[in-house]
Amino acid sequence: MKKAEGAFLTISELAGELGLPQHILRYWETRFPQLRPLQRSGNRRYYRPDDVALARRIHHLLHVEGFTVKGAQKALADGEGAAGAAPADAPAEHLVVRLEGIRAALAAALKL
Repeated sequence: MKKAEGAFLTISELAGELGLPQHILRYWETRFPQLRPLQRSGNRRYYRPDDVALARRIHHLLHVEGFTVKGAQKALADGEGAAGAAPADAPAEHLVVRLEGIRAALAAALKL
């Protein structure tokens, strides 16, 4: 059964969605002070929609873009990691232009 869009997620639901073990999310809570899920009795964690968006952004920075934890912390602090800047929200044209720039830079590097 799928939850509604704005529903809180448990740590196991979020970990399953991201394809990570739960201890990684707990570790991220120690390294990224912005990530603060609600904790109920028995330390049960409930991730709000903003927390979920931030966890997705952290996952993207670390596992897709290849940032280190310190680099991801800096990117989030500099505003690069704002919740609205999630890769799924980026316009396709922007991504194409970025990829073409990377391809051009790689082609120029190969000619050297």
